[in-house]
Amino acid sequence: MSKDCGNHGVDDVRQSCRRLLAILFVLALIVAFITLVVYLVLRPTHPRFYLQDATLRQLDLANNSTASGALSTALQVTIASRNPNGRVGVYYDRLDVYAAYKYQQVTLAASLPPVYQGHGDVDVWSPVLSGPSVPFAPYLADALSKDVAAGYLILQVKIDGRVRWKVGSWISGHYHLFVTCPAFLVTGGGNGAPGANGFKFQTATYCHVEV
Repeated sequence: MSKDCGNHGVDDVRQSCRRLLAILFVLALIVAFITLVVYLVLRPTHPRFYLQDATLRQLDLANNSTASGALSTALQVTIASRNPNGRVGVYYDRLDVYAAYKYQQVTLAASLPPVYQGHGDVDVWSPVLSGPSVPFAPYLADALSKDVAAGYLILQVKIDGRVRWKVGSWISGHYHLFVTCPAFLVTGGGNGAPGANGFKFQTATYCHVEV
């Protein structure tokens, strides 16, 4: 008899565990379903980014005794962001901005201050991006020299960040934000003030945004 009672006790514990797991599973399904419904109803749209201006302050390519050269770059950019959502706010928890030439990073990343962007709000930043003596591959140095000689230079202003969505009192988890803005610089024409090597910003551009 005592052995049977012991088995009944073990069975009761197992049944209680199964019930608890079933309840937790159902609750997880409910939360996932609610999250999906909220997403499908609100459909948060990616924030819009625009490169409004870029001033090239320094562009010096120096050769050294190693296989590669060194590029020193300083660039001030003006970037605007707009939240197009009518009912969804955006928390920019981290925004790191840097410049690249043909997909090689040529400046250090500048960190922008965290900010909350409400419905339809616009934020503007003007960081200075600098990269002193950055190692530069020979084939890129040759391409850059040709672009400078031709008076036409394309840099990419990139943003690497983390964002969260806010709907009412609900706040989502973190999402990765990656933005690429082409900066067209020319020596002939252009709308900006002349910078290093006579380059001027040509025109404002839309940025490609991935979340």
